Formats: sequence, structure tokens, C-alpha cells
Amino acid sequence: MASSPAPTRTTQLGETQRRDAWWLELLPVIILFGGFGIYATLRAIEGKFYEWGPYLSPFYSPLLSFSWWRFSPAILILGAPLGSAPLATTTQSLLSRFLSRSARLYCGRTGFRKNYRGETSFPFILQNVHRYFLYLAILFLCFLWYDVFKAFNFGGKFGVGLGTVIMLVNVCLLTLYTFSCHSLRHIVGGKLDCFSCSTFGPPRHSAWSFLTVLNERHMVWAWSSLISVGLHRFLHRMLKVGVFKDLRLL
Repeated sequence: MASSPAPTRTTQLGETQRRDAWWLELLPVIILFGGFGIYATLRAIEGKFYEWGPYLSPFYSPLLSFSWWRFSPAILILGAPLGSAPLATTTQSLLSRFLSRSARLYCGRTGFRKNYRGETSFPFILQNVHRYFLYLAILFLCFLWYDVFKAFNFGGKFGVGLGTVIMLVNVCLLTLYTFSCHSLRHIVGGKLDCFSCSTFGPPRHSAWSFLTVLNERHMVWAWSSLISVGLHRFLHRMLKVGVFKDLRLL
């Protein structure tokens, strides 16, 4: 009777017994996420080409100007949206996918299992950081929606330009991303065992069901809004430097 080979023990975090090219699925995430991170950093510290006509770059909303601040105004506010925006979700995805490769092997080891504390310790706790930025994200959505309404005002008259449409699509995607967040779904009703036994049970169940539908496509909204934010910022810069001309639709 043939005997199966004894499993090889792993000794380092990140080491795996898999023989397939599992890391290939991470390449698109690393390329797109890394490219956006570099571009966003450069545009944020640039400190110019962020406003054209009624349009304002999302990296600079809300626009804060102080006489004592000599650097880019984006630096004053960028930390809050980055903590909860698509960057957080893609970071979470990248971290969880990478570490999950060796998780099963490590959990089977007695020493690791004894000290394992789930997502309450480093590095797994990093997956929870974006949950605490949810409230700030909703606040920043209000600023972005205000900017969209301003983008319909061309010299005191109602108008619609290509930039207006891009800003509207961008904020809609960011809204879908924010309201599809696991944290918001949990706050509304994810922690309840019985909706009919709870205060405001029926409306909470309706809201929870709606958020569940959005949550099923949370990663789609995350990637879509990440790309739209980058395109939005790119458009503002091209308009400001005169490479593009805004197409007036109305």
C-alpha cells in the first residue's frame, strides 16, 4: 500500500506548501493599488491645479486655506478619507489574501494556536482600522455632494459640463462604497439575533436588507470609486494646465 508523503512543516510567516502560482492573483491589486497610491501622493503634495471653474478636486475637499499653512491644503484633510476610502479596502484585501496563504498551516501549530488572538493584535488588527473612519467618511461625503451641486453653477447660471458628470458619477460611486461597508451594515442590524424583538425592528430589517444587497458588491464599489477618484483628479489637472477643454453639455 502506497503511503502519502508526510507534510512539510513551515517555519516562517508567509511560507506555504502550495506549489501553484497563487501570487499571480495579487499582481493586479498591487499594480493598480500601488499606481494609485503613487499618483495620489504626488497630486496631493503638489498643491496646485486642483480647482477649475466650478470644479474642485476630491483630494482637496473641503478646501481649507490658512495663512500659516505653507504646504498643500490636501495634506490637512487627506488622512481622513484615505482611512475609510477604497485604499482601506484594497489594503485590507491585500493583507488578508497574503496572510491567508499560511494561516491554515500556522493555526495547526500548537504554539501559534495558543497565542492566536484573531483580529485583536498586529498585523490582523489593521483590517479593522477602516471601520473607525466610517463616521468621517460620511462627513466627507457631505462635502463632496456640496461640491457636486456647486459644479452645476457656471457664473450664476445652471449648466452641465463633462466635469460635472464625472464629479457626479464619482460621488455616487463613493456613496455606494461607503454605504456598502460591513461596519454600517453591522451597526444597522448585523449584531441582532431577532429583528422583531428589537426596537424599530421592521425598519431596521428593511435598512439591513438594503445594505446587504450593496454589501455583496462592496469590492466592486471600492475598485470603481478608486478609479473614478483618480480620473476625477486627472481631469482637474488637465483642465487647469490647458491640455483638455471642458465639454459643455447644457
